[in-house]
Amino acid sequence: MIDLSINRDTLSRAVRRARERKVVIPTFKQMRAPALIPEPVVKRLQQIGLWDLDPLNLFRISWYNDAVPKGGGFKDVNTIAFPKALTGVDARITAIVGKWFPTGAHKVGAAFGCLVPRLVTGQFDPTTQKAVWPSTGNYCRGGAYDSALLACESIAILPEGMSRERFAWLDTVAGEIIRTPGSESNVKEIFDKCWELRESGQDLVIFNQFDEFGNYLWHHEVTGPALHAVLKQMMGPKDRFRGVISATGSAGTIAAGDYLKQQFPGSKIVAAEALQCPTLLHNGFGAHRIEGIGDKHVPWIHNVKNTDMVAAIDDETPVSLIRLFNEPAGRAFLAERQVPEDIVNSLDQLGISGAGNLAAAIKFARYYELGPNDIVLTILTDSMEMYGSRLEELTRAQGAFSRTDAAAVYARHLQGLAIDNLLELSYYDRKRIHNLKYFTWVEQQGKSHDEIQAQWYDDDYWASIPSNVEAIDALIEDFNAQTGVLETISS
Repeated sequence: MIDLSINRDTLSRAVRRARERKVVIPTFKQMRAPALIPEPVVKRLQQIGLWDLDPLNLFRISWYNDAVPKGGGFKDVNTIAFPKALTGVDARITAIVGKWFPTGAHKVGAAFGCLVPRLVTGQFDPTTQKAVWPSTGNYCRGGAYDSALLACESIAILPEGMSRERFAWLDTVAGEIIRTPGSESNVKEIFDKCWELRESGQDLVIFNQFDEFGNYLWHHEVTGPALHAVLKQMMGPKDRFRGVISATGSAGTIAAGDYLKQQFPGSKIVAAEALQCPTLLHNGFGAHRIEGIGDKHVPWIHNVKNTDMVAAIDDETPVSLIRLFNEPAGRAFLAERQVPEDIVNSLDQLGISGAGNLAAAIKFARYYELGPNDIVLTILTDSMEMYGSRLEELTRAQGAFSRTDAAAVYARHLQGLAIDNLLELSYYDRKRIHNLKYFTWVEQQGKSHDEIQAQWYDDDYWASIPSNVEAIDALIEDFNAQTGVLETISS
C-alpha cells in the first residue's frame, strides 16, 4: 500500500535537487514532537513567514506552530474550546486549528505524506517529472507549495466552482491550474482529468489524496497524536473522551480517529457530510456548499469498518454560521449571549467545513445526551482566509447581516440543531458504505477485487499502514544525510 522500494538513479537526482534548493525534510517524529527539531532550524524559522516559500517551512507542517504569521516557534496544539453559550450543549467540544499551517490549511500535511515517501525512495524525480495534485480545494494548494520548494513542475486540479481565494493564491505558486466542471461534490470529473493526463504521454506522477495511503498515514501519525495530546491536557479523572468528528473529504483526516480509538476503545468516529449530497447516509448524490470536502464517492483510504456514525449537515448551517461568526452584527450578538470575547475573536479560524464539523459535533452531543464530563473533538481544516469572497457573495444575495439575522442563525443553526440525519452504523450499514467503493475504485479506477475484500475482511490491512512510519523516517534521515543541508544550517 505504501511502496518503499528504492530507485537509486532517481534518488540521486532527487538528493541533488534537494541539496540545490537547501531542502531538509522533517521526520514524522519531528512533526509529532517539535522538541526534536534541531535548534538551528528553530532559530532560522524566527525570520521566516508562515506562508513563505522557504524550505524550512516544511518543519511547520505541524499542529504545534505558534499562532503568528511570521517568526513563530512551537508550543502546545492550537485549539478552540467552544462554550455552552455558543453550542447549547453541556459536552466540552474542542477543535484543533488548521489555520497555522503553511498555506493556512492542514492539507499541506496530507500532501507531504503522499510526496515524501516517493521522494526519499526515488520513485518521484523532481528534476524531470510533473507532480499532479487532484483536489477539491486545499490539498492541491499544499501540493503546489511542496512542489515549489523542490522547484518541480506542478499541476493543480480543482473544481471551477471553488472560492476565488484558492485560485488567486494558486496562480502565484502552481505551474499549471486545471479547472474541472462543477464544485466540491464533483470528484469524478477530477478523476477523469487524471486519466486524461495519464494517457497524454507526459512524464508525471499523480498524487491522488483519495487513494494515497500517505494521506492516511500522515493523519494517523501526526493529527491523531496531536488530538491525543489535547486530551491529555484537558481530561480530568472523571472526564470521558466520547468521539472525534470529521468531514470525510478524502478520508485522510478521519484516520486520526483510528489512532484515537486505539487509545480510547470506547470512543466513536463520526463521519460528517453534506445533507445535500448524502452519499454515506443514503447512497445519495447532489451538489452542496461545504467547500473542500468532496463527495459522491467513498474514498479508497476510508477505513469504513471503524466508523461509528454518519452525520449529514444541511449546508445552510455552515454557510449561515460563517456570517454569524464573522459579520460585526453576528459577533456583537454572540457577545450579548455571553460568549467570551476571546472565543468570539477566534471564530474566523473556522472555515466553512470547520463550521460544518462544529455543527456535527453539537448534533453528536445531543444524540448521546452528553454531559459536562464528556469531551468531543473535531478539526478545523482551514479558516476564513479562504472564504472572504463567499461573505461578499452572501451580502450581495441576501443583504447586510443584521442583529435579527444573527438571532435567527443562532437559534436555528446552533441552539436549534437536532438529532435528525444521524445514523448509528451497524455492521451492515458499514458494509453497505464500504461496498460503494467498488463502483468508483474497482470499476472506474482499476483497483483490485482482492484488495477491496481485504479492506473489509483482513484485520491486518489497516493496522499495517502505520507500521511504515519508522522505515519512512529512516529513509528521510538518510536522504537528509546525503544532501548535507542540515549540517550547513547547524554550522
